[in-house]
Amino acid sequence: MPRYFFHLYNDIEAADPDGLDLPNIAAARMVALHNVRFTVAEAIKTEGRFAGGHRIDVEDDEGKVLDTIYFRDAVTIDR
Repeated sequence: MPRYFFHLYNDIEAADPDGLDLPNIAAARMVALHNVRFTVAEAIKTEGRFAGGHRIDVEDDEGKVLDTIYFRDAVTIDR
């Protein structure tokens, strides 16, 4: 099973040293989306805002970026 790494680029850069074994990139995207939404929710709770340009990069075990999930793309704001 492939290993995927989820590197957070927020107000800090937090590399994922361990990664997760997942069946495919679709499963990795779902994990990244969940993590982005969690991080956005925490930022909104503590700071009252989030930065849409922050992101999580999904990398394979060779360090190749396979996908990027931007905070702005992970949520919908209704008015």
